[in-house]
Amino acid sequence: MNKLIIKFCSQLLCICLLFGLSSCSTTQKIDQKTIFSEVKTALFKQQDDWNKADIEGFMQGYWKDPQMTFVGSSGVNYGWQTTLNNYKKNYPNKDAMGTLEFKVLEMKALAHNICYVIGQYTLIRKEDKPSGYFTLVWQKIDGQWFVISDHTS
Repeated sequence: MNKLIIKFCSQLLCICLLFGLSSCSTTQKIDQKTIFSEVKTALFKQQDDWNKADIEGFMQGYWKDPQMTFVGSSGVNYGWQTTLNNYKKNYPNKDAMGTLEFKVLEMKALAHNICYVIGQYTLIRKEDKPSGYFTLVWQKIDGQWFVISDHTS
């Protein structure tokens, strides 16, 4: 009799755990289609601003916060203002900025307000055509998507 009770209790525990875990995963359903569409819209607005030689407009896609991170060839930099200053120093005019093309390679919605993007960039200029890859972490803050972390190489 005790074996039967133990077996019943262990089965009941498993069922409770399964229901508990499944209810945790569905408490906030992630709408990937909407997230991907909104993030791509924000990303390609940055591309358009860059191609208008509007660095300030391009920077509106970044989180305007000292904790925003940018990782590039010079290492890790913190802060929106630091990132803006670096862009202005490295791209002082339209010729230096060239024409930017983004290609999204992969997107993952990590939460309802966090999206991870891997992509490729190409900068078409008169004298060269540098290209590389980027990883962006986007966060939806106050209804708007911002890059909170950028690793470009």
